[in-house]
Amino acid sequence: MSKGEVHSQCAGYSLSVPNVQSLATSLNKSTQIPERYVQSEANINPIARTIEIELPIIDLAKLIDPEFSKEEAAKLHRTCQEWSFFQLVNHGVPEELIEGLKENTKEFFNKPLEEKMVYKQDNDGTLQGYGQMFLLSEEQKLDWSDMFYVMTRPVALRNMKFWPTSPSTFRYNMDRYSLELTKVASCLWQYIATNLGVAPEVFEQLFKDHPQGLRFNYYPPCPKADKVIGIAPHSDA
Repeated sequence: MSKGEVHSQCAGYSLSVPNVQSLATSLNKSTQIPERYVQSEANINPIARTIEIELPIIDLAKLIDPEFSKEEAAKLHRTCQEWSFFQLVNHGVPEELIEGLKENTKEFFNKPLEEKMVYKQDNDGTLQGYGQMFLLSEEQKLDWSDMFYVMTRPVALRNMKFWPTSPSTFRYNMDRYSLELTKVASCLWQYIATNLGVAPEVFEQLFKDHPQGLRFNYYPPCPKADKVIGIAPHSDA
């Protein structure tokens, strides 16, 4: 693989693509964006920009508080039925941990490309490592972003060769953060299960050792930001 390229794969199939962060540093306002990054959807305003929509918010602190739990659980149930997603506040994940992980991420992406490429993806279909995701053809449009992805839980799925040793706190913070996310999810399952008339233990068993991964995205400044998209519209699993 040549310098300045990153690896991407899906189910074992891989393509080499330019490193967006390196590309961005070579551009100025008069430079044309490579055609593969120009996406027609970039000029289409999402509904959320043109219409005021109040997204549902669930308060985990109220959910676990006996005084407010019944009301908040009912709100959670309605939200799951009508929206299928929500923003969670007062989740209990320590702010210092979140900020520490943000700083680790910034420091990682600011490293020289050669250092980041130590963690480049393998052609093994796992998607773990530094690079891109789901690029299957030479004609496919490219996102204006670089990505670092690792499996975090269950621990048996971790491939530690993709876990950076620098910044020195990166591994510790990823491990700690992934555990906090597991705790939050486990708490939510109990209320969702109860709302559905299912014993919480059923959900606990159903999602026991369910794969969890962390994806870190970097969106370099672009002199023609109205022509590119950080992550193209998609549906998650």
